[in-house]
Amino acid sequence: MKRIIQYLLKGLTILLPIVVTIALVHWFLVTIETWLRPIWESILGDKYYFPGLAFLSFIVIAMVVGFSARWRFINKLWQLPGNIMEKMPLLRSLYGTITDVFDLMSGKSFSDESVVRVTLPGADVKLIGIVTKKPGQKDDRLSALLDDDHIAVFLPMSYNVGGYMIIVPRSSVETLDMSPADAMQMTISGGLGKNRAHQDD
Repeated sequence: MKRIIQYLLKGLTILLPIVVTIALVHWFLVTIETWLRPIWESILGDKYYFPGLAFLSFIVIAMVVGFSARWRFINKLWQLPGNIMEKMPLLRSLYGTITDVFDLMSGKSFSDESVVRVTLPGADVKLIGIVTKKPGQKDDRLSALLDDDHIAVFLPMSYNVGGYMIIVPRSSVETLDMSPADAMQMTISGGLGKNRAHQDD
């Protein structure tokens, strides 16, 4: 019986990530198809529409939006809906959290040497974190609260979408040669994932 349970758990560890990934991709494709298909059918008609056109048009739209954001005036127009949602009490927290997560995973706004190993004061415990704020950043509330010799570090939690933001002295951190995305993957998986070291060419 014990061996059967071990086989079951092994099978689940292989199949569940595949199933969840496929389910998320399917949801994403279906959502785009549901939103954009009626528009294309009204333009082309049912005869000329083919499955996948909605997704291809979404990719093109995303590329055009990203390209047009190079100009300051157009970039402000794209940011207008987000700025409006940030002023709405019910949507502000949700929208801000989502944008912060995307910025965190993409490494946006992170400076060089942003992944660090933190040694907790008075202990030998070391944690991997990501520097989110440094003192001296203009128009930033958290940066204004930091002393010159302190930085804000985000400590992701393993197997959980969450973490802690701590303020520590610079002497308590050691820079790691790692990208924020790799650091997030390693800490969220608890170090159990296949985090292969980068090979020098």
